[in-house]
Amino acid sequence: MKIGQPEQSAPRIALRLWPGVLAVTLQWLARFGVPTVFPDALPFGVISGLAGGLVVLIWWAFFSRAPKSDRWGAIAVMVLSMLVIFRLLHQSIAGGMMGLMFFIYAIPVLSLAFVIWAAATQGLTNGPRQATMVATILLACGAWTLLRTGGITGDAVSDFAWRWSATAEERLLTKAPERLAALPPTPEAIPAVATIIDRPKAVDPLSVVSKLKADWPGFRGPNRNSIIPGVKIETNWLAAPPVEIWRQPIGPGWSSFAVRGDLIYTQEQRGNDELVSCYSMTTGKPVWRHADAARFWESNGGAGPRATPTLSNGRVYTFGATGILNVLDAGNGALVWSRNAATDAGIKVPSWGFAASPLVVEDNVIVAVAGKLAAYDLARGEPRWFGPNGKGGYSSPHLLTIDGIAQILLQSGTGATSLALADGTQLWNFPLPEGALIVQPALTAEGDLLISEGDGKSMHRIAVSHSPTGWTVEERWNSVGLKPYFNDFVVHDGHAFGFDGSILACIDLKDGKRKWKGGRYGHGQLVLLSDQNLLVVLSEDGELALVSATPDKFTELAKIPAIEGKTWNHPVLAGDVLLARNGQEMVAFRLTLAQR
Repeated sequence: MKIGQPEQSAPRIALRLWPGVLAVTLQWLARFGVPTVFPDALPFGVISGLAGGLVVLIWWAFFSRAPKSDRWGAIAVMVLSMLVIFRLLHQSIAGGMMGLMFFIYAIPVLSLAFVIWAAATQGLTNGPRQATMVATILLACGAWTLLRTGGITGDAVSDFAWRWSATAEERLLTKAPERLAALPPTPEAIPAVATIIDRPKAVDPLSVVSKLKADWPGFRGPNRNSIIPGVKIETNWLAAPPVEIWRQPIGPGWSSFAVRGDLIYTQEQRGNDELVSCYSMTTGKPVWRHADAARFWESNGGAGPRATPTLSNGRVYTFGATGILNVLDAGNGALVWSRNAATDAGIKVPSWGFAASPLVVEDNVIVAVAGKLAAYDLARGEPRWFGPNGKGGYSSPHLLTIDGIAQILLQSGTGATSLALADGTQLWNFPLPEGALIVQPALTAEGDLLISEGDGKSMHRIAVSHSPTGWTVEERWNSVGLKPYFNDFVVHDGHAFGFDGSILACIDLKDGKRKWKGGRYGHGQLVLLSDQNLLVVLSEDGELALVSATPDKFTELAKIPAIEGKTWNHPVLAGDVLLARNGQEMVAFRLTLAQR
Protein backbone atom coordinates (compact mmCIF):
# COMPACT_ATOMS: atom_id res chain seq x y z
CA MET A 1 0.00 0.00 0.00
CA LYS A 2 1.41 3.37 -0.99
CA ILE A 3 2.01 6.04 1.63
CA GLY A 4 -0.91 8.44 1.78
CA GLN A 5 -3.41 6.05 0.12
CA PRO A 6 -6.56 5.42 2.26
CA GLU A 7 -6.75 2.03 3.92
CA GLN A 8 -9.28 -0.39 2.35
CA SER A 9 -11.18 -3.13 4.16
CA ALA A 10 -10.37 -6.70 3.28
CA PRO A 11 -12.57 -8.05 0.46
CA ARG A 12 -15.58 -10.05 1.68
CA ILE A 13 -15.36 -13.74 1.02
CA ALA A 14 -18.08 -14.94 -1.35
CA LEU A 15 -20.81 -17.01 0.27
CA ARG A 16 -20.85 -20.74 -0.31
CA LEU A 17 -24.46 -20.90 -1.52
CA TRP A 18 -24.81 -24.29 -3.15
CA PRO A 19 -25.30 -26.30 0.10
CA GLY A 20 -28.12 -23.98 1.17
CA VAL A 21 -29.77 -24.09 -2.27
CA LEU A 22 -29.52 -27.88 -2.33
CA ALA A 23 -30.86 -28.19 1.22
CA VAL A 24 -33.92 -26.00 0.65
CA THR A 25 -34.66 -27.66 -2.71
CA LEU A 26 -34.66 -31.12 -1.11
CA GLN A 27 -36.64 -29.75 1.82
CA TRP A 28 -39.46 -28.51 -0.42
CA LEU A 29 -39.50 -31.63 -2.57
CA ALA A 30 -39.76 -33.83 0.54
CA ARG A 31 -42.24 -31.60 2.40
CA PHE A 32 -44.67 -30.83 -0.41
CA GLY A 33 -43.74 -32.82 -3.52
CA VAL A 34 -43.56 -36.34 -2.12
CA PRO A 35 -46.87 -36.17 -0.14
CA THR A 36 -48.62 -34.80 -3.24
CA VAL A 37 -47.62 -37.91 -5.21
CA PHE A 38 -47.75 -40.34 -2.29
CA PRO A 39 -50.36 -39.18 0.28
CA ASP A 40 -49.32 -41.86 2.78
CA ALA A 41 -45.89 -40.19 2.94
CA LEU A 42 -47.20 -37.12 4.74
CA PRO A 43 -45.44 -37.92 8.06
CA PHE A 44 -42.19 -38.22 6.10
CA GLY A 45 -42.91 -34.86 4.49
CA VAL A 46 -43.61 -33.10 7.79
CA ILE A 47 -40.45 -34.47 9.41
CA SER A 48 -38.42 -33.63 6.33
CA GLY A 49 -39.71 -30.06 6.34
CA LEU A 50 -38.60 -29.54 9.92
CA ALA A 51 -35.32 -31.37 9.43
CA GLY A 52 -34.63 -29.34 6.30
CA GLY A 53 -34.92 -26.15 8.33
CA LEU A 54 -32.30 -27.50 10.73
CA VAL A 55 -29.99 -28.34 7.81
CA VAL A 56 -30.33 -24.79 6.46
CA LEU A 57 -29.38 -23.42 9.89
CA ILE A 58 -26.33 -25.70 10.07
CA TRP A 59 -25.27 -24.60 6.59
CA TRP A 60 -25.60 -20.94 7.50
CA ALA A 61 -23.85 -21.27 10.86
CA PHE A 62 -20.87 -23.40 9.82
CA PHE A 63 -20.50 -23.71 6.05
CA SER A 64 -21.82 -20.52 4.43
CA ARG A 65 -18.67 -18.38 4.89
CA ALA A 66 -20.87 -15.53 6.10
CA PRO A 67 -19.43 -13.10 8.65
CA LYS A 68 -19.85 -14.31 12.19
CA SER A 69 -22.16 -11.41 13.08
CA ASP A 70 -24.45 -12.32 10.16
CA ARG A 71 -24.44 -16.02 10.98
CA TRP A 72 -25.37 -15.87 14.62
CA GLY A 73 -27.39 -12.69 14.31
CA ALA A 74 -29.67 -14.27 11.69
CA ILE A 75 -30.26 -17.35 13.83
CA ALA A 76 -31.07 -15.20 16.87
CA VAL A 77 -33.53 -13.11 14.85
CA MET A 78 -35.20 -16.26 13.50
CA VAL A 79 -35.70 -17.82 16.92
CA LEU A 80 -36.89 -14.59 18.52
CA SER A 81 -39.25 -13.80 15.62
CA MET A 82 -40.92 -17.20 15.72
CA LEU A 83 -41.41 -17.06 19.48
CA VAL A 84 -42.89 -13.56 19.41
CA ILE A 85 -45.05 -14.07 16.31
CA PHE A 86 -46.44 -17.33 17.69
CA ARG A 87 -48.21 -15.25 20.34
CA LEU A 88 -49.82 -13.07 17.65
CA LEU A 89 -51.24 -15.88 15.52
CA HIS A 90 -54.94 -16.61 15.11
CA GLN A 91 -55.91 -19.29 17.62
CA SER A 92 -56.72 -21.75 14.83
CA ILE A 93 -53.12 -21.69 13.61
CA ALA A 94 -51.53 -21.43 17.06
CA GLY A 95 -53.44 -24.51 18.21
CA GLY A 96 -53.52 -26.41 14.92
CA MET A 97 -51.81 -29.80 14.60
CA MET A 98 -51.39 -30.03 18.36
CA GLY A 99 -49.76 -26.60 18.42
CA LEU A 100 -47.23 -27.40 15.68
CA MET A 101 -49.03 -26.02 12.60
CA PHE A 102 -47.14 -22.71 12.57
CA PHE A 103 -43.76 -24.41 12.74
CA ILE A 104 -44.67 -27.15 10.24
CA TYR A 105 -45.67 -24.59 7.61
CA ALA A 106 -43.49 -21.59 8.51
CA ILE A 107 -40.10 -23.31 8.73
CA PRO A 108 -40.00 -24.40 5.04
CA VAL A 109 -41.22 -20.94 3.96
CA LEU A 110 -38.63 -19.21 6.17
CA SER A 111 -35.88 -21.52 4.88
CA LEU A 112 -36.70 -20.71 1.25
CA ALA A 113 -36.99 -16.99 1.88
CA PHE A 114 -33.69 -16.93 3.75
CA VAL A 115 -31.74 -18.75 1.04
CA ILE A 116 -33.19 -16.42 -1.61
CA TRP A 117 -32.14 -13.43 0.54
CA ALA A 118 -28.62 -14.80 0.91
CA ALA A 119 -28.26 -15.21 -2.84
CA ALA A 120 -29.82 -11.87 -3.73
CA THR A 121 -27.90 -9.63 -1.30
CA GLN A 122 -24.29 -10.77 -1.77
CA GLY A 123 -23.35 -7.48 -3.38
CA LEU A 124 -24.83 -5.26 -0.67
CA THR A 125 -22.82 -3.60 2.06
CA ASN A 126 -23.21 -4.65 5.67
CA GLY A 127 -25.96 -2.22 6.69
CA PRO A 128 -28.43 -2.83 3.83
CA ARG A 129 -27.68 -6.55 3.84
CA GLN A 130 -28.44 -6.92 7.55
CA ALA A 131 -31.53 -4.72 7.33
CA THR A 132 -32.97 -6.79 4.48
CA MET A 133 -32.10 -9.95 6.40
CA VAL A 134 -34.21 -8.85 9.37
CA ALA A 135 -37.02 -7.74 7.05
CA THR A 136 -36.99 -11.08 5.21
CA ILE A 137 -37.21 -13.09 8.42
CA LEU A 138 -39.97 -10.91 9.87
CA LEU A 139 -41.98 -11.07 6.64
CA ALA A 140 -41.63 -14.86 6.26
CA CYS A 141 -42.77 -15.41 9.86
CA GLY A 142 -45.12 -12.48 10.30
CA ALA A 143 -47.23 -13.21 7.22
CA TRP A 144 -48.81 -16.08 9.14
CA THR A 145 -50.49 -13.59 11.48
CA LEU A 146 -52.70 -12.59 8.53
CA LEU A 147 -54.18 -16.07 8.17
CA ARG A 148 -56.56 -18.41 9.94
CA THR A 149 -57.40 -22.01 9.16
CA GLY A 150 -60.73 -23.77 8.93
CA GLY A 151 -59.05 -27.00 10.01
CA ILE A 152 -57.12 -29.74 8.27
CA THR A 153 -57.98 -32.57 5.93
CA GLY A 154 -57.36 -36.21 6.75
CA ASP A 155 -53.97 -35.78 5.09
CA ALA A 156 -53.23 -32.78 7.35
CA VAL A 157 -53.53 -30.20 4.57
CA SER A 158 -54.74 -26.96 6.09
CA ASP A 159 -57.64 -24.88 4.81
CA PHE A 160 -56.11 -21.41 5.01
CA ALA A 161 -58.09 -18.17 4.66
CA TRP A 162 -57.51 -14.53 5.46
CA ARG A 163 -57.79 -13.88 9.17
CA TRP A 164 -60.50 -11.26 8.71
CA SER A 165 -62.64 -13.32 6.32
CA ALA A 166 -65.92 -14.67 7.70
CA THR A 167 -66.33 -18.39 8.28
CA ALA A 168 -69.28 -20.31 6.83
CA GLU A 169 -70.80 -20.36 10.32
CA GLU A 170 -70.42 -16.60 10.70
CA ARG A 171 -72.05 -16.03 7.31
CA LEU A 172 -74.90 -18.31 8.34
CA LEU A 173 -75.42 -16.40 11.58
CA THR A 174 -75.67 -13.08 9.75
CA LYS A 175 -78.67 -14.27 7.74
CA ALA A 176 -82.16 -13.21 8.75
CA PRO A 177 -83.34 -15.46 11.57
CA GLU A 178 -86.09 -17.96 10.85
CA ARG A 179 -89.49 -17.21 12.30
CA LEU A 180 -89.83 -19.13 15.56
CA ALA A 181 -92.85 -20.22 17.54
CA ALA A 182 -92.95 -21.43 21.12
CA LEU A 183 -93.33 -25.15 21.64
CA PRO A 184 -96.53 -26.28 23.30
CA PRO A 185 -95.85 -28.22 26.49
CA THR A 186 -96.22 -31.99 26.43
CA PRO A 187 -97.34 -34.01 29.46
CA GLU A 188 -94.29 -36.23 29.57
CA ALA A 189 -91.73 -33.50 28.95
CA ILE A 190 -89.96 -31.18 31.34
CA PRO A 191 -89.32 -27.54 30.27
CA ALA A 192 -87.22 -27.51 27.13
CA VAL A 193 -84.97 -25.11 25.28
CA ALA A 194 -86.63 -25.97 21.98
CA THR A 195 -88.37 -24.14 19.20
CA ILE A 196 -90.64 -25.24 16.40
CA ILE A 197 -89.97 -23.59 13.08
CA ASP A 198 -92.68 -23.08 10.46
CA ARG A 199 -93.74 -26.68 10.62
CA PRO A 200 -96.03 -27.44 7.65
CA LYS A 201 -99.38 -28.71 8.81
CA ALA A 202 -99.43 -31.34 6.10
CA VAL A 203 -96.19 -32.97 7.24
CA ASP A 204 -96.74 -36.34 8.86
CA PRO A 205 -93.68 -37.67 10.78
CA LEU A 206 -94.57 -41.21 9.69
CA SER A 207 -95.12 -40.43 6.01
CA VAL A 208 -92.88 -42.04 3.41
CA VAL A 209 -90.97 -40.36 0.64
CA SER A 210 -90.66 -43.32 -1.72
CA LYS A 211 -91.89 -46.82 -2.29
CA LEU A 212 -89.08 -48.11 -0.08
CA LYS A 213 -88.94 -47.93 3.68
CA ALA A 214 -87.24 -44.63 4.48
CA ASP A 215 -86.06 -45.30 8.03
CA TRP A 216 -82.43 -44.82 9.02
CA PRO A 217 -82.39 -44.96 12.81
CA GLY A 218 -78.93 -43.59 13.41
CA PHE A 219 -75.19 -43.90 12.92
CA ARG A 220 -74.40 -46.04 9.85
CA GLY A 221 -77.91 -47.45 9.65
CA PRO A 222 -79.88 -50.09 11.59
CA ASN A 223 -76.86 -52.30 12.36
CA ARG A 224 -74.14 -49.64 12.44
CA ASN A 225 -72.43 -51.33 9.49
CA SER A 226 -73.27 -49.01 6.54
CA ILE A 227 -74.83 -51.94 4.65
CA ILE A 228 -78.12 -51.41 2.81
CA PRO A 229 -79.89 -54.57 1.58
CA GLY A 230 -82.84 -54.62 -0.76
CA VAL A 231 -81.94 -51.50 -2.75
CA LYS A 232 -80.64 -51.28 -6.32
CA ILE A 233 -80.04 -48.04 -8.17
CA GLU A 234 -79.24 -47.06 -11.73
CA THR A 235 -75.48 -46.74 -12.12
CA ASN A 236 -75.46 -44.99 -15.49
CA TRP A 237 -75.51 -41.46 -14.18
CA LEU A 238 -75.18 -40.01 -17.67
CA ALA A 239 -78.61 -41.41 -18.53
CA ALA A 240 -80.18 -41.27 -15.04
CA PRO A 241 -78.21 -38.86 -12.85
CA PRO A 242 -79.07 -38.13 -9.21
CA VAL A 243 -81.67 -35.36 -9.04
CA GLU A 244 -81.03 -32.65 -6.49
CA ILE A 245 -84.14 -32.16 -4.34
CA TRP A 246 -82.83 -29.36 -2.16
CA ARG A 247 -79.67 -27.79 -0.80
CA GLN A 248 -79.52 -25.85 2.48
CA PRO A 249 -76.82 -24.18 4.62
CA ILE A 250 -76.17 -25.76 7.99
CA GLY A 251 -74.03 -25.05 11.02
CA PRO A 252 -70.69 -26.84 11.53
CA GLY A 253 -70.48 -30.34 12.93
CA TRP A 254 -69.53 -33.87 11.86
CA SER A 255 -72.85 -35.47 12.71
CA SER A 256 -74.62 -37.57 10.09
CA PHE A 257 -78.41 -38.00 9.82
CA ALA A 258 -81.08 -40.18 11.40
CA VAL A 259 -84.29 -40.54 9.37
CA ARG A 260 -87.90 -41.41 10.19
CA GLY A 261 -90.43 -40.94 7.42
CA ASP A 262 -90.22 -37.34 6.23
CA LEU A 263 -88.18 -36.11 9.20
CA ILE A 264 -84.40 -36.06 9.31
CA TYR A 265 -82.33 -35.34 12.42
CA THR A 266 -78.78 -34.10 12.87
CA GLN A 267 -76.61 -31.98 15.17
CA GLU A 268 -74.92 -28.69 14.38
CA GLN A 269 -73.32 -25.65 15.98
CA ARG A 270 -74.64 -22.12 15.63
CA GLY A 271 -72.66 -19.59 17.61
CA ASN A 272 -72.73 -20.48 21.29
CA ASP A 273 -75.59 -22.96 20.88
CA GLU A 274 -75.18 -26.65 20.18
CA LEU A 275 -78.30 -27.71 18.29
CA VAL A 276 -80.26 -30.87 17.71
CA SER A 277 -82.05 -30.03 14.47
CA CYS A 278 -84.99 -31.64 12.73
CA TYR A 279 -85.61 -30.93 9.03
CA SER A 280 -88.14 -32.02 6.43
CA MET A 281 -86.73 -34.54 3.99
CA THR A 282 -89.13 -33.29 1.35
CA THR A 283 -88.07 -29.63 1.46
CA GLY A 284 -84.93 -29.40 3.61
CA LYS A 285 -86.67 -26.75 5.68
CA PRO A 286 -86.29 -26.74 9.49
CA VAL A 287 -89.11 -28.29 11.52
CA TRP A 288 -87.81 -27.89 15.08
CA ARG A 289 -84.57 -27.50 16.95
CA HIS A 290 -83.35 -27.95 20.49
CA ALA A 291 -80.52 -25.72 21.75
CA ASP A 292 -78.00 -26.19 24.55
CA ALA A 293 -75.70 -23.37 25.63
CA ALA A 294 -72.52 -25.21 24.73
CA ARG A 295 -69.80 -24.80 22.13
CA PHE A 296 -66.96 -27.12 21.26
CA TRP A 297 -64.14 -26.05 18.96
CA GLU A 298 -60.66 -27.25 18.24
CA SER A 299 -58.25 -26.21 15.53
CA ASN A 300 -58.05 -29.35 13.43
CA GLY A 301 -61.70 -30.36 13.13
CA GLY A 302 -63.36 -27.03 13.81
CA ALA A 303 -66.55 -26.36 15.73
CA GLY A 304 -69.62 -28.40 16.46
CA PRO A 305 -70.93 -31.74 17.66
CA ARG A 306 -69.46 -34.94 16.26
CA ALA A 307 -72.04 -37.65 17.02
CA THR A 308 -75.11 -38.75 15.05
CA PRO A 309 -78.60 -38.82 16.64
CA THR A 310 -80.30 -42.15 17.37
CA LEU A 311 -84.04 -42.73 16.89
CA SER A 312 -86.03 -45.21 18.98
CA ASN A 313 -89.72 -45.46 19.90
CA GLY A 314 -90.62 -41.89 19.01
CA ARG A 315 -87.63 -40.33 20.73
CA VAL A 316 -84.32 -38.98 19.51
CA TYR A 317 -81.15 -39.54 21.55
CA THR A 318 -78.18 -37.23 21.04
CA PHE A 319 -74.71 -36.88 22.53
CA GLY A 320 -73.02 -33.50 22.25
CA ALA A 321 -69.33 -32.73 21.85
CA THR A 322 -69.04 -31.51 25.46
CA GLY A 323 -70.86 -34.50 26.97
CA ILE A 324 -74.55 -33.47 27.00
CA LEU A 325 -76.84 -36.47 26.56
CA ASN A 326 -80.33 -35.41 25.48
CA VAL A 327 -83.53 -37.39 25.03
CA LEU A 328 -86.12 -35.51 22.97
CA ASP A 329 -89.56 -36.11 21.57
CA ALA A 330 -88.89 -36.93 17.92
CA GLY A 331 -92.07 -35.22 16.78
CA ASN A 332 -91.70 -31.79 18.34
CA GLY A 333 -88.27 -31.65 20.03
CA ALA A 334 -89.60 -31.39 23.59
CA LEU A 335 -86.99 -32.40 26.14
CA VAL A 336 -87.73 -35.63 28.01
CA TRP A 337 -84.54 -35.68 30.07
CA SER A 338 -80.91 -34.58 29.86
CA ARG A 339 -77.65 -35.53 31.56
CA ASN A 340 -74.04 -34.52 31.28
CA ALA A 341 -72.40 -37.90 30.78
CA ALA A 342 -68.91 -36.45 31.04
CA THR A 343 -69.66 -35.17 34.54
CA ASP A 344 -71.37 -38.43 35.51
CA ALA A 345 -68.42 -40.51 34.30
CA GLY A 346 -65.75 -38.15 35.65
CA ILE A 347 -64.17 -37.74 32.20
CA LYS A 348 -62.68 -34.56 30.74
CA VAL A 349 -63.64 -33.47 27.23
CA PRO A 350 -61.06 -35.08 24.90
CA SER A 351 -59.06 -33.30 22.20
CA TRP A 352 -61.59 -33.87 19.41
CA GLY A 353 -64.68 -33.70 21.61
CA PHE A 354 -67.05 -36.54 22.38
CA ALA A 355 -67.89 -38.28 19.11
CA ALA A 356 -69.76 -41.49 19.99
CA SER A 357 -73.35 -41.91 18.82
CA PRO A 358 -75.84 -43.18 21.45
CA LEU A 359 -76.89 -46.84 21.35
CA VAL A 360 -80.38 -47.82 22.53
CA VAL A 361 -80.61 -51.43 23.74
CA GLU A 362 -83.70 -52.75 25.55
CA ASP A 363 -84.39 -50.17 28.28
CA ASN A 364 -80.88 -48.63 28.23
CA VAL A 365 -79.24 -45.86 26.28
CA ILE A 366 -75.48 -46.31 26.20
CA VAL A 367 -72.86 -43.74 25.28
CA ALA A 368 -69.08 -43.93 25.04
CA VAL A 369 -67.53 -41.17 27.11
CA ALA A 370 -64.01 -41.08 25.61
CA GLY A 371 -63.42 -44.82 25.97
CA LYS A 372 -65.68 -45.36 28.99
CA LEU A 373 -69.20 -46.70 28.51
CA ALA A 374 -72.08 -45.18 30.46
CA ALA A 375 -75.57 -46.71 30.54
CA TYR A 376 -78.73 -44.81 31.48
CA ASP A 377 -82.30 -45.80 32.17
CA LEU A 378 -84.39 -44.87 29.15
CA ALA A 379 -87.42 -43.68 31.08
CA ARG A 380 -85.88 -41.50 33.78
CA GLY A 381 -82.29 -40.91 32.71
CA GLU A 382 -80.78 -42.38 35.86
CA PRO A 383 -77.26 -43.84 35.50
CA ARG A 384 -77.29 -47.64 35.61
CA TRP A 385 -73.64 -48.57 35.23
CA PHE A 386 -70.26 -47.34 34.05
CA GLY A 387 -67.71 -49.49 32.29
CA PRO A 388 -63.95 -49.53 32.84
CA ASN A 389 -61.87 -46.56 31.71
CA GLY A 390 -60.58 -47.26 28.21
CA LYS A 391 -58.06 -44.40 28.12
CA GLY A 392 -59.72 -42.38 25.40
CA GLY A 393 -61.30 -43.13 22.06
CA TYR A 394 -63.86 -41.88 19.56
CA SER A 395 -65.57 -45.10 18.55
CA SER A 396 -69.29 -45.67 19.19
CA PRO A 397 -70.69 -48.58 21.25
CA HIS A 398 -71.52 -51.59 19.08
CA LEU A 399 -74.15 -54.24 19.85
CA LEU A 400 -73.07 -57.84 19.21
CA THR A 401 -74.38 -61.29 19.95
CA ILE A 402 -71.70 -63.96 20.34
CA ASP A 403 -72.66 -67.53 21.24
CA GLY A 404 -76.13 -66.25 22.05
CA ILE A 405 -74.91 -63.65 24.52
CA ALA A 406 -75.74 -60.00 23.81
CA GLN A 407 -72.87 -57.65 24.61
CA ILE A 408 -71.57 -54.17 23.91
CA LEU A 409 -68.24 -53.83 22.13
CA LEU A 410 -66.19 -50.65 22.33
CA GLN A 411 -62.88 -49.83 20.74
CA SER A 412 -60.82 -47.52 22.91
CA GLY A 413 -57.29 -46.71 23.96
CA THR A 414 -56.84 -50.12 25.54
CA GLY A 415 -58.11 -52.13 22.56
CA ALA A 416 -61.43 -53.83 21.87
CA THR A 417 -63.43 -54.47 25.03
CA SER A 418 -66.76 -56.27 25.36
CA LEU A 419 -69.07 -55.54 28.28
CA ALA A 420 -72.14 -57.28 29.67
CA LEU A 421 -75.35 -55.48 28.84
CA ALA A 422 -76.83 -55.96 32.30
CA ASP A 423 -74.14 -54.33 34.45
CA GLY A 424 -71.18 -53.29 32.30
CA THR A 425 -68.76 -55.92 33.57
CA GLN A 426 -65.98 -56.85 31.17
CA LEU A 427 -66.50 -60.09 29.26
CA TRP A 428 -63.36 -60.10 27.15
CA ASN A 429 -60.66 -57.80 25.83
CA PHE A 430 -58.39 -57.77 22.79
CA PRO A 431 -55.48 -55.47 23.64
CA LEU A 432 -54.06 -53.11 21.03
CA PRO A 433 -51.28 -50.53 21.10
CA GLU A 434 -52.49 -47.52 23.06
CA GLY A 435 -54.18 -44.89 20.94
CA ALA A 436 -57.48 -43.10 20.39
CA LEU A 437 -59.37 -45.69 18.34
CA ILE A 438 -62.10 -44.35 16.09
CA VAL A 439 -63.20 -46.96 13.53
CA GLN A 440 -66.18 -49.25 14.13
CA PRO A 441 -65.66 -53.06 14.25
CA ALA A 442 -67.26 -55.37 11.67
CA LEU A 443 -68.55 -58.94 11.71
CA THR A 444 -67.56 -61.51 9.12
CA ALA A 445 -70.01 -64.11 7.79
CA GLU A 446 -68.29 -66.72 9.98
CA GLY A 447 -68.84 -64.66 13.12
CA ASP A 448 -65.28 -63.37 13.47
CA LEU A 449 -64.57 -59.71 14.18
CA LEU A 450 -62.51 -57.23 12.20
CA ILE A 451 -60.83 -54.70 14.48
CA SER A 452 -58.92 -51.72 13.14
CA GLU A 453 -56.27 -49.93 15.14
CA GLY A 454 -57.13 -46.79 13.17
CA ASP A 455 -54.70 -43.95 12.47
CA GLY A 456 -53.34 -45.83 9.45
CA LYS A 457 -52.32 -48.91 11.43
CA SER A 458 -53.10 -52.62 11.22
CA MET A 459 -56.38 -54.44 10.77
CA HIS A 460 -56.94 -57.57 12.89
CA ARG A 461 -59.27 -60.53 12.41
CA ILE A 462 -60.14 -62.17 15.72
CA ALA A 463 -62.28 -65.14 16.70
CA VAL A 464 -64.22 -64.85 19.97
CA SER A 465 -65.92 -67.80 21.63
CA HIS A 466 -67.54 -68.67 24.94
CA SER A 467 -67.29 -71.84 26.99
CA PRO A 468 -68.12 -72.83 30.58
CA THR A 469 -64.63 -71.74 31.56
CA GLY A 470 -64.98 -68.25 30.10
CA TRP A 471 -64.21 -66.28 26.97
CA THR A 472 -61.36 -66.90 24.57
CA VAL A 473 -60.03 -64.51 21.93
CA GLU A 474 -57.77 -65.71 19.14
CA GLU A 475 -56.16 -63.58 16.45
CA ARG A 476 -56.38 -65.18 13.01
CA TRP A 477 -54.32 -62.55 11.16
CA ASN A 478 -53.33 -58.90 11.09
CA SER A 479 -52.87 -56.94 7.91
CA VAL A 480 -51.72 -53.56 6.64
CA GLY A 481 -53.58 -54.08 3.34
CA LEU A 482 -56.45 -51.92 4.61
CA LYS A 483 -55.50 -49.22 7.10
CA PRO A 484 -58.42 -46.87 7.81
CA TYR A 485 -57.75 -43.74 9.81
CA PHE A 486 -61.18 -42.50 10.96
CA ASN A 487 -63.08 -43.80 7.92
CA ASP A 488 -65.31 -46.81 8.48
CA PHE A 489 -65.19 -49.88 6.24
CA VAL A 490 -67.74 -52.49 5.12
CA VAL A 491 -67.66 -56.28 4.86
CA HIS A 492 -69.15 -57.99 1.81
CA ASP A 493 -68.88 -61.40 0.18
CA GLY A 494 -65.69 -62.48 1.93
CA HIS A 495 -63.92 -59.14 1.53
CA ALA A 496 -63.56 -55.80 3.30
CA PHE A 497 -63.78 -52.52 1.41
CA GLY A 498 -62.69 -49.19 2.81
CA PHE A 499 -60.14 -46.41 2.87
CA ASP A 500 -56.48 -47.30 3.04
CA GLY A 501 -55.39 -43.85 4.05
CA SER A 502 -56.98 -41.66 1.39
CA ILE A 503 -57.35 -44.35 -1.30
CA LEU A 504 -59.99 -47.07 -1.52
CA ALA A 505 -58.82 -50.65 -1.07
CA CYS A 506 -60.15 -54.20 -0.89
CA ILE A 507 -58.72 -57.07 1.17
CA ASP A 508 -59.51 -60.78 1.27
CA LEU A 509 -60.91 -61.85 4.64
CA LYS A 510 -59.23 -65.25 4.44
CA ASP A 511 -55.76 -63.84 4.94
CA GLY A 512 -56.00 -60.05 4.94
CA LYS A 513 -54.12 -59.72 1.66
CA ARG A 514 -54.94 -56.76 -0.52
CA LYS A 515 -56.86 -57.43 -3.72
CA TRP A 516 -56.76 -53.92 -5.14
CA LYS A 517 -56.21 -50.27 -4.29
CA GLY A 518 -57.48 -47.34 -6.34
CA GLY A 519 -59.55 -44.20 -6.45
CA ARG A 520 -58.43 -41.12 -4.58
CA TYR A 521 -61.41 -39.96 -2.58
CA GLY A 522 -59.51 -38.42 0.32
CA HIS A 523 -60.63 -39.42 3.80
CA GLY A 524 -64.28 -39.86 2.90
CA GLN A 525 -67.03 -42.28 3.93
CA LEU A 526 -69.15 -44.90 2.17
CA VAL A 527 -72.18 -47.17 2.25
CA LEU A 528 -72.70 -50.55 0.58
CA LEU A 529 -75.68 -51.65 -1.51
CA SER A 530 -75.17 -55.34 -0.81
CA ASP A 531 -77.70 -56.68 -3.34
CA GLN A 532 -75.92 -54.78 -6.09
CA ASN A 533 -72.24 -55.21 -5.13
CA LEU A 534 -72.01 -51.43 -5.12
CA LEU A 535 -70.25 -48.85 -2.96
CA VAL A 536 -71.68 -45.35 -2.72
CA VAL A 537 -68.70 -43.19 -1.81
CA LEU A 538 -68.83 -39.64 -0.47
CA SER A 539 -65.34 -38.22 -0.89
CA GLU A 540 -63.59 -35.84 1.47
CA ASP A 541 -63.96 -33.14 -1.19
CA GLY A 542 -67.71 -33.74 -1.44
CA GLU A 543 -67.82 -35.83 -4.61
CA LEU A 544 -70.34 -38.66 -4.89
CA ALA A 545 -69.06 -41.80 -6.62
CA LEU A 546 -70.20 -45.33 -7.42
CA VAL A 547 -67.58 -48.08 -7.15
CA SER A 548 -67.96 -51.81 -7.73
CA ALA A 549 -67.74 -53.82 -4.49
CA THR A 550 -66.01 -56.73 -6.22
CA PRO A 551 -62.53 -58.12 -5.50
CA ASP A 552 -61.25 -58.44 -9.07
CA LYS A 553 -60.26 -54.80 -9.64
CA PHE A 554 -61.09 -51.21 -8.78
CA THR A 555 -63.89 -49.96 -11.01
CA GLU A 556 -65.45 -46.53 -10.74
CA LEU A 557 -68.86 -46.48 -12.43
CA ALA A 558 -69.89 -42.86 -11.95
CA LYS A 559 -68.96 -39.65 -10.13
CA ILE A 560 -70.54 -36.23 -9.67
CA PRO A 561 -69.81 -33.18 -7.48
CA ALA A 562 -72.30 -33.24 -4.60
CA ILE A 563 -71.29 -30.81 -1.90
CA GLU A 564 -68.59 -28.18 -1.38
CA GLY A 565 -66.04 -28.22 1.40
CA LYS A 566 -64.36 -30.79 3.61
CA THR A 567 -66.78 -33.69 4.12
CA TRP A 568 -66.18 -36.22 6.87
CA ASN A 569 -69.85 -36.93 7.62
CA HIS A 570 -71.28 -40.35 6.77
CA PRO A 571 -73.75 -40.39 3.85
CA VAL A 572 -77.27 -41.76 4.33
CA LEU A 573 -79.50 -43.57 1.83
CA ALA A 574 -83.09 -43.66 3.06
CA GLY A 575 -85.36 -45.20 0.44
CA ASP A 576 -84.29 -43.56 -2.81
CA VAL A 577 -83.10 -40.34 -1.16
CA LEU A 578 -79.40 -39.84 -0.53
CA LEU A 579 -78.48 -37.30 2.14
CA ALA A 580 -75.07 -35.70 2.50
CA ARG A 581 -73.75 -32.90 4.66
CA ASN A 582 -70.59 -31.37 5.99
CA GLY A 583 -69.80 -28.39 8.20
CA GLN A 584 -71.45 -25.79 5.98
CA GLU A 585 -74.21 -27.27 3.82
CA MET A 586 -76.47 -30.27 3.37
CA VAL A 587 -78.06 -31.69 0.24
CA ALA A 588 -80.62 -34.32 -0.75
CA PHE A 589 -80.58 -36.26 -4.03
CA ARG A 590 -83.22 -38.59 -5.39
CA LEU A 591 -81.64 -41.64 -7.01
CA THR A 592 -83.25 -43.58 -9.83
CA LEU A 593 -84.09 -47.10 -8.69
CA ALA A 594 -83.01 -49.94 -10.94
CA GLN A 595 -85.75 -51.89 -12.67
CA ARG A 596 -86.30 -55.14 -10.83
